[in-house]
Amino acid sequence: MDYKKLAEMLYPTTKDFKYYLEKYKARENLRGEVTRYAPSPTGYMHIGNFFQMFISYNLAKNTNGIFIKRLEDTDQKREKEGAFEVIKEIMDKFGIFPDEYQEKNGDTKGEYGPYIQTDRLEIYHAFAKYLVSIGRAFPCFCKAFEDKSEILKDRETKFKENDVTEYDPCRDLTLEEVEAKLKAGETYAIRLRTQNTGKERAVFTDLIKGEINALANAKDVILVKRDGIPPYTFCHIIDDKLMGVTTVVRGEEYISSTPVHLEIIDALGFERFKYCHNPLICKIPENGNKRKISKRYDPEADMRFYFEQGYPNEAVLEYLLNIISSAFEEWRRNNPEAHWSDFKFGINDITAVSPIFDLVKLNDISKNIIAKQTAAEVYDRTLAWAKTYNPEFATKLENDKTYAIKIFSIDRGGEKPRKDIFCYSMIPSYYEYFFNDYKTLSFASSVVDNNKELICNIFDKYASNYKPGIDKDTWFANVKEMAVEFNFCTDNKAYKAEPEKYNGNVATFCNILRVCITGRENSPDLYSICETLGKDELINRANMLREILK
Repeated sequence: MDYKKLAEMLYPTTKDFKYYLEKYKARENLRGEVTRYAPSPTGYMHIGNFFQMFISYNLAKNTNGIFIKRLEDTDQKREKEGAFEVIKEIMDKFGIFPDEYQEKNGDTKGEYGPYIQTDRLEIYHAFAKYLVSIGRAFPCFCKAFEDKSEILKDRETKFKENDVTEYDPCRDLTLEEVEAKLKAGETYAIRLRTQNTGKERAVFTDLIKGEINALANAKDVILVKRDGIPPYTFCHIIDDKLMGVTTVVRGEEYISSTPVHLEIIDALGFERFKYCHNPLICKIPENGNKRKISKRYDPEADMRFYFEQGYPNEAVLEYLLNIISSAFEEWRRNNPEAHWSDFKFGINDITAVSPIFDLVKLNDISKNIIAKQTAAEVYDRTLAWAKTYNPEFATKLENDKTYAIKIFSIDRGGEKPRKDIFCYSMIPSYYEYFFNDYKTLSFASSVVDNNKELICNIFDKYASNYKPGIDKDTWFANVKEMAVEFNFCTDNKAYKAEPEKYNGNVATFCNILRVCITGRENSPDLYSICETLGKDELINRANMLREILK
């Protein structure tokens, strides 16, 4: 077989592959890692994809390297409209900006593009042509093979049962037969001509998992589909080579297909890449069986979930750093004020086992971050969230910014700020007694139902005697005096000895006031709440409460 003639027959106008090797020369003065994030536009961004991207981004940044975003859109049947825009929006919001990229609208940065695969078809064809010219690839006219129909199933069965390779029948076509099929207008795919028999082993090193010994590829895999578009199996290798990628970061589900990729890499004469197969994020549901976090069962698998809930972006990133490297938690304790990006990790620091997604841990991290924010920061962040997800609340915030910031200042700052809030979507409910109509509040029945007349009398007296502007100690002294008037004990020892003599202790009295004012038994500092509402509003609420409890 004259393979060079065959290659020219299939690709008569395609450039020689050496043209592209010369055009995309090795990067000069490169010190760090060159990594890439290569999403496909098949839907929303999964947290597993974001996890992989975040590792890739940090490996490049921590070594003063280069981080590439490449759009892999060759599987056009699965492409979802607007998916690329979602990817860009999420990366932008999290502050993950690639050094080289190309957007769908044409915006491009970098000299190794195009960075969208469907804009690189002529490049892939050049390398396919080269493999044909050296006898390592051939045209396949069997549509049944590409469609995975009965012929392909039969081949797979023979491979599994007999432990031998059933090669593609088109690999034995003569030059004349190929020419006749081309003249007849038959379409074809390009397949790898594997050199393996099903007995060989592929040995490679994964930077996280160490040496891996697997069964070598022994299939004539498709390199270019009959529509001229190559699958991931082929085109990502060409892209990584020409873009100078040094370390391929991807999920461990790709370990099983790595032998295929290695045979293609070797056939092309490329130096093998360094592989970093990161573990998959898992969940342990109620049945106790660990599984991969799933878009079907887990809303937190969708990166948009964190925007909808209003998590601080840095909380999500810090949580991911926690499950990437066990060293992050101690680093954070020792560097409480540092930005997360100051934490540097390398490949050896990446966990080798599948991390378990823990929403409680994320919430704890988020609580600490929000607790440290100023009232103005909480206002800005909450408003930004509400404009998209709760426009009615956004209007309330915008109508009186000063009032809102005063509310958010309660229990904020100091050595022990409250840590009740872990996402901004909690704020409308958490502070409802400030923003909503008082009559719409749900009052704690365990308090108000016990003695409604006593409750109303206490609130009437408190509101009418409230003195705004006094210091907290004086305010509390006044509260204690009023508690005595209503037969609440100010001495806990005396109260514990004879509780039947009193309506309660001072804590009980304050709880009654809290429920009367806010509708709930648990709230931020009561003194600050009253200072924020003001005397007129307290009197107004006391009058309404009597009507409500009738």
